[in-house]
Amino acid sequence: MEPLEQLRTWVKESDNIVFFGGAGVSTESGIPDFRSVDGLYHQQYDYPPETILSHTFYRRMPEEFYRFYRAKMLCLDAKPNAAHLKLAQWEREGKLKAVVTQNIDGLHQAAGSKVVLELHGSVLRNYCESCGKFYDAQFILHSEGVPACECGGSIKPDVVLYEEGLNQKTLTDAVRYISEADVLIVGGTSLAVYPAAGLLDYYHGSKLVLVNKTPTSRDSVADLIVQGSIGEIFSQL
Repeated sequence: MEPLEQLRTWVKESDNIVFFGGAGVSTESGIPDFRSVDGLYHQQYDYPPETILSHTFYRRMPEEFYRFYRAKMLCLDAKPNAAHLKLAQWEREGKLKAVVTQNIDGLHQAAGSKVVLELHGSVLRNYCESCGKFYDAQFILHSEGVPACECGGSIKPDVVLYEEGLNQKTLTDAVRYISEADVLIVGGTSLAVYPAAGLLDYYHGSKLVLVNKTPTSRDSVADLIVQGSIGEIFSQL
C-alpha cells in the first residue's frame, strides 16, 4: 500500500490519534524555521539566535533580546495552513486526542484545536515578572525597548528560552497522551531538539508515522514514513 493510502486508512480507523509537531508545520504558514538552510540560524546578527534566545542573554541584554524578538519571533500575520486545519477537523470529529507542539505561534488554536500542549510556550502570552499581569503579543510588538508593566515591572514572553526547563505539567500531559495513543503522527520536525524529541520514547503502539520533507533521526523505528510538504500531505487526508 502507498504510504499516503496507508496513513489515510489508519486515520479512518482510529479514534485515538496524537499529533507531535515541530517547526515544519509553521514554515508553510510563512514562519521562519531555525535549523533549515534559510532559517534563522543562517542569517547574520551580532549574536547567533540561540545565544539571543537564551535565559542568560535575556537577563544581561534585554533590549537587544527584544529587538531580535520583535523582528523575528512575532509573526502575527501568519495564518493556519492545511495541516493545522486538518488536525482541528480530526479533533472535532473525535479522532484526535491532542496536539503536542514545539511551536510558539498559536496557529493550532487559531485553526480551532482545543487540546494543544505547547512544550515551548507561546508568543501570544506575556507576563509582568513583578505582578503577573497578562499582556498580549500586540502590546509587545508595539512597545519600545524593554516592555514595562504599569506597575513598573519588566514583561517576559511566556516562551521557554534556551537554558530554561519545560513546564512540568505540559510535559506530563504530553507523555500521557503519547503513551496512550493508538496512532502517533510526528510532523515537521527533524527530531533533533531534546527533551522534546525524547517524547517519542513513550509511544508504545505500532503506528508511528513520520511526516517530514527530509529524513529524521527516528526513521529506522517508524512504522510509516511519508515524505513531503506536510501541508500538501494533510490536504489529501
